[in-house]
Amino acid sequence: MNDDALQPSVAENEVSGLEQYIGRTIRELRLKNRLTIADVAAKASISRGMLSKIENGQTSTSLDTLNRLCQAFGITLSRLFKQFNIPTGGAQHVHKGEGMEVVRAGTRMGHTYRLLAYDLGPKKVFEPFLISMDDQSEVFGTFEHPGTEFIYMLEGKIEYRHGQHTYILTPGDSLMFDGNIVHGPEQLIEVPIRFLALIIYGEDYDGSLTVVD
Repeated sequence: MNDDALQPSVAENEVSGLEQYIGRTIRELRLKNRLTIADVAAKASISRGMLSKIENGQTSTSLDTLNRLCQAFGITLSRLFKQFNIPTGGAQHVHKGEGMEVVRAGTRMGHTYRLLAYDLGPKKVFEPFLISMDDQSEVFGTFEHPGTEFIYMLEGKIEYRHGQHTYILTPGDSLMFDGNIVHGPEQLIEVPIRFLALIIYGEDYDGSLTVVD
């Protein structure tokens, strides 16, 4: 007999993993709410034996049954699967020159935003950029956005405005400020200019960016 025939297929492994995840999550919800198997079974209109099999990952569960279980716990189906199949580690390795080049409102030729990483969660929490400026005659807009921004100069010399104040930044300098206040490059003194910009948003950020001029 071929040994491969004794090994579960990828699809079977995925199904088994899903059943185990559902069972573990249902059990954790039940214990967290201090409910017995009989309590949840009655609320979800399923048998205690079926619920026991579900919690132990011994049976496939229909969407209808899962929906009734979610209603019994007062949660949505999406919340039930929130932690399923999340990549372990969560690390992102971006090689030199491979950051995603993005265009932000108000930027023009010679002003490059290279996104170095992206947030894995459902909401945007932060954005790290490598920003390059090569055209000394370029005119820039100013910006407003929720959250806090941190700039670290790598190369060149720039005059940067934040509200009513301007700052001269050279390699090794840093600047942190409230993104809700109008800000942006005032003058490119020595090009090429490169700096890292880390923007940390609030929990209610919707992804919008305001260009002031």
